Amino acid sequence: MTSTKASPYRLAPNLFGIGFGIAGLAQLWSTAADTVAAPAWPAEFLWILAALTWLVTLAAYLRNVVSQGRLRTEVADPTTGPFTALIVIVPMMLGVALAPHARVAGEVVFTVSLVLTAALGGWLTSLWIRSDTQLQQWHPGYFLPTVAGGLVAAACSAALGWATLAHVMFGYGLICWFVLGSILLLRLFTQPMLATPLLPTMAIEVAPPVVAGNAWFAMNGGRLDLGAEILAGYAVLMVLVQIGLTSTYLRLPFGPGHWAFSFSYAAVLTNGVHWLDVEHVRGQKELTYLALAVATLALAALAARTVLGLTRRSFLPRAAAAAVAAPAG
Repeated sequence: MTSTKASPYRLAPNLFGIGFGIAGLAQLWSTAADTVAAPAWPAEFLWILAALTWLVTLAAYLRNVVSQGRLRTEVADPTTGPFTALIVIVPMMLGVALAPHARVAGEVVFTVSLVLTAALGGWLTSLWIRSDTQLQQWHPGYFLPTVAGGLVAAACSAALGWATLAHVMFGYGLICWFVLGSILLLRLFTQPMLATPLLPTMAIEVAPPVVAGNAWFAMNGGRLDLGAEILAGYAVLMVLVQIGLTSTYLRLPFGPGHWAFSFSYAAVLTNGVHWLDVEHVRGQKELTYLALAVATLALAALAARTVLGLTRRSFLPRAAAAAVAAPAG
């Protein structure tokens, strides 16, 4: 019987944040194309890049998980388990991007991913209820399975023209945000600071109101109404919180966790581009291109730093000796 040689590195599911971040930037460019007639090719390129990144990450991740015997425990891990939701959330966005070119294929990719996202969110929620997880173990990554999953699904459903499903998934994500958001803020307010590798996940705190805002605009046809205004109010607070956390972020050693900034901040700028459009702001086109430049350069810097870290073998965490020695699952 042959065994798969284990890697000396531990590939955690937060690596799927790379593809998620690229998809977020692609969504920003797509929104700019719709609102100020920005070129379509950057969005198309980024969607393809996001798909390729997701595929490469999936292959490397599965090989690593199997070789280190983590296949049965990965999703249930109280620290990294919530990030496994990105494996099925990213394809939802890719399915919508594919739909204009191959409608049936895009709908199939989205639908399968949606079912898996809802199933994983339900299973993880039941696990969190049943397990003896301590409050100190929680982190903003817990938003991903149900809050991000539901709100992204709502926006994607609306983009495909499935209004009823969009409303259902918006309710799924919104109520989960209210519930989990209370727990996570209590954890951040009352418990010791997050472990250093998890500190970048605080960027995810800004995502729910802006992702919900983007989904709301997708559902209501891009109109300004009370719902959009309420979501924007909380988004402003969370943006100010992120500014206040800058000094903490700047002290962090670079690692996979930094990709938590990519999708969250791209979603903020996408929401801002929507607001520039609905408010008919003077200089809308120039401000939109400024947002595109900032987001694109930031992601390019993240990518360059990641490549540098990979070449120096400092980006990925080393696997524990016991994990490396574990038999293949």
